[in-house]
Amino acid sequence: MIIMALDHTRDLLHIVAPTQDPTNLATTTPVLFFTRWITHFCAPTFVFLSGVSAYLSLQNRAGANVTEAGKADAGAGRRFLLSRGIWLVVLEFTVVNVALWSDLYFRTLIFEVIATIGCGFIILSFLTRFSPKTLGIAGLVLIFGLGLLSSVMLPDKPVFRFIGSLLMGPGAFPLGPNRMLIIAYPILPWLGIMLAGFGCGCLFELPAATRKKIFLRLGLAALGLFVVLRYSNIYGNPTPWSVQKNAVFTFLSFINYSKYPPSLLFDLVTLGCLLLLLAVSEGKKNRFISFASVYGKTPLFYFLIHMYVIHLAMFVMVFCQGYRPADLVFGPLKFGRPAAGSGITLPYIYAVWLGVVALMYPLCRWYGNYKSSHPEKGWLRYL
Repeated sequence: MIIMALDHTRDLLHIVAPTQDPTNLATTTPVLFFTRWITHFCAPTFVFLSGVSAYLSLQNRAGANVTEAGKADAGAGRRFLLSRGIWLVVLEFTVVNVALWSDLYFRTLIFEVIATIGCGFIILSFLTRFSPKTLGIAGLVLIFGLGLLSSVMLPDKPVFRFIGSLLMGPGAFPLGPNRMLIIAYPILPWLGIMLAGFGCGCLFELPAATRKKIFLRLGLAALGLFVVLRYSNIYGNPTPWSVQKNAVFTFLSFINYSKYPPSLLFDLVTLGCLLLLLAVSEGKKNRFISFASVYGKTPLFYFLIHMYVIHLAMFVMVFCQGYRPADLVFGPLKFGRPAAGSGITLPYIYAVWLGVVALMYPLCRWYGNYKSSHPEKGWLRYL
């Protein structure tokens, strides 16, 4: 949650964000590259742990005994997954899109991580009749196998291109002369990560020492497989790595994998590091963990509010730099920044990011306390 705010701050306020890809090795710097690269871990962590939480929620509802009451509770759990999934999709195309673009005319509609988690919950609500092991295997099949379908050509018709983009890869679709729909997080690659998380849910019920060993082995195995596949350039990422102008940029090329859509190598590194983090942090208690858990207990609340805070910070920046409301540019793929000249450099990006995180702390602590002290308010489970 904390790292995610860095990426959104860079997207909206960095001076070269409108024109430069931070992972483009021809134009980036190592610091800018890693500012973007580190945030790759956010979305797969959210999606994987959403699968884990769905498993644990269903188990808590069903209880240990397989009884008629247990079946009823499992049914209620599936209905909650379905309703929460629909709610997340609605949030994406309303509250989240306004926060991202500050455009009440909705000239850009973007399907991103909140919507893909929502679609994952909707699909999972119909799949939970299968065993977690079966769903986990299905997730691994999607993670390892979707790359084989990257060269499959669908008929060149708008409806097939839209379906292919929604399921498999990113795409942009005009909705009239001044409106655009963007698929940034296609469903199937991210569903694979969610199903893998659901399949791993049972590991969180094991004793801590056992769980720690399994996470450690799985994490190391994932990173080891990444090194083998990446070095060989055989499979796992649409763009091979190559020798660059120096050793630093050659290393950047090696770890520069695809997120849109998430490639196998992307999944191996991000999920492998997540599993190692889970192993290392098992049972740990310190000030930082207590601090970070305040954000982790209110993820959707944090996500929604911090987007509005960062966009407000962008407008403050623009006006402080001498621009007027008439200079703001809105429309498809426009955040509202002036056409040219606005923005701040990377050190200030980090300062604004830390300020946003600090501002969100008391808000998240208040909401977390309110949510935990009012379990009777069912609507709080949706935020």
